[in-house]
This record gives sequence, C-alpha cells and structure tokens, in this order.
Amino acid sequence: MPRNVYFSQAVKSEQNLYEDLIIESLKIFGQDVYYIPRTLINRDTILGEDASSAFNDAYLIEAYIENQEGFEGAGDLYSKFGLEIRDEATFIISRSQWNKLVGVWNNSVNSIKPMEGDIIFLPMTNKFFEISFVEHETPFYQLSNLPVYKLTCALFEYSDEDFETGNDLIDDLSQESAYTTTVDLTVIGGNHFVKGELVSQTVATGIVVTGEVATVTKSGDTTATVSISNIGVTGSSGTMTEFIVSPTIGLVGAESGSTCHITKVYDVADSTNTFANDGNAQNVAFEISGDSFIDFSESNPFGDPSETY
Repeated sequence: MPRNVYFSQAVKSEQNLYEDLIIESLKIFGQDVYYIPRTLINRDTILGEDASSAFNDAYLIEAYIENQEGFEGAGDLYSKFGLEIRDEATFIISRSQWNKLVGVWNNSVNSIKPMEGDIIFLPMTNKFFEISFVEHETPFYQLSNLPVYKLTCALFEYSDEDFETGNDLIDDLSQESAYTTTVDLTVIGGNHFVKGELVSQTVATGIVVTGEVATVTKSGDTTATVSISNIGVTGSSGTMTEFIVSPTIGLVGAESGSTCHITKVYDVADSTNTFANDGNAQNVAFEISGDSFIDFSESNPFGDPSETY
C-alpha cells in the first residue's frame, strides 16, 4: 500500500530546524577541536601508504565526544616495546559546519567529507586522534537527511610527519615527538639559523638532504649547535643519506638566508641524537645494540646483496 501523500518525512523546514538544533547542541555540549587534513607527499601505490605525510592546516570546529566514561580502546598496555597507550574516541561533527569551516567551499581541502587519515586535535587533553573510520549514515535518515558525521578515531602515533599548520600549540607539540639530528656549525657572517626554518644541504649531484631547525644553541658569533628534525631526502642514492661534515658544502637556511658549514654530526652513540623531549626513549640503546648484528648500510635486505635499487 502506498504511503499517505499528505505526510512527508522530507519537509525542508523541519530538516533545517533539526540541523540547527544539532549545531546548537554541539556548541553547548561539545568541545572545540582542530580538524587537521592530511596531505599525501609520496604515496606508495602498492601498499597505499605514505610515510612522509604532511599536515599544513588546522581548522577550528566544534565536536561532541560521544564517549561518556572516558576514552575507549585497549587503554594503557605494557608490552615488550614499552608502554603503549591505545586510547580511542568517537567525535560527532555537523555536516553543514564541516562544509562551512573545513570543506571544499572555503579552502584547499579537496575532499567532500572528512577522510580517514586526517587528524582531530583535542586541546582539552593536548592529544592527537587519527580518523580511522567515517560513518556518514548515523542517525539513519530520521528526516530523510544526514545531518552529522560520526568519526571513529584512535590516538595518533607520530612518525616524523611534517606539521606546519601555523598553530604554535599544534606545531610545538608535534616537534616534541620528532627525532632530531644534532650538528655543530661554523656560521658564515654571523647570521644564525632561526627556529622553525627549513635547511638543506646538497650532499651529491641531485641529492639534497633537508630538515627543520628544532633548536639553536649559539656559542658565539661564528659557531652554534643546531638540532634538526623532519629530515628528508630529495633524489635517491640507493643508501641511507644524512647530513655530512664538509668545509665546502654548505647548509643553507631558507628563511635566514644563512650558509653554514657542518663541523660535526653527532652519531647515534651521542646523547644529543635522540628524542630529546622523551625521557623514556631508548632508541639510542637499541641502535647501539643492533649495530653488532644488523648491517644498516644494506640497501636491499630482501634480495641479492649485489643488487641495489
């Protein structure tokens, strides 16, 4: 039997009222969060991964945390790799607010909805949550429309992604988790590098090593010790490439315009080459131990040792 034509579940005015009530509720009971879209730099088309993702924008939006009794997930686990925190959370955001504040209509975001892999930053706890699933059909067509997105998120595991959002809180927190390489410099003309600028060194023809200045410790007008994070390589040599000591090949700053010469690169045995802000980090101890039985110079560990790629 056909439905009664005098009753409709898709009245536009009712849909708008329902959506406005949801937005008002999110503004009252929700939290201010930052939506940070992910930018793929060099995607692996086979595995579908991108180890060098970048996060270049942060958009403030209100979100409701659906978890009532604290974060969900496996919680805090002590494993053979140390303490692991596997918190999960579910955020609800308005579809129209996302389109207005984040979506394609006002900025460079090229997706029509929140995407898996993007990040939600919760200032209340200073935690980053990575979106693992976007549910766009809850509640299920109550008024023949879909007013919200339901974002299932897990605590973000930092892996040297580049954060340049312009928000000092977000960028500084990500910097604290970054692995740093420390170098001693001879400064040309007394023009020191500045924190946050990009530096680069052409170590061979077509091979450029780049990074971001994390800290600068000046020891005079012509010398300084600098820690560099988010290190990447343009070009390929088939082997691991790092900054090199050279009296002629300069380390060039993009912002200061300074050219410096590296006089020392602290190796893994030095306490300055570590996760300096994590007192529990054991990466130096593990790598020193691994040097006795792992050949880190091997460029093709899964094939013929004579073959390089």
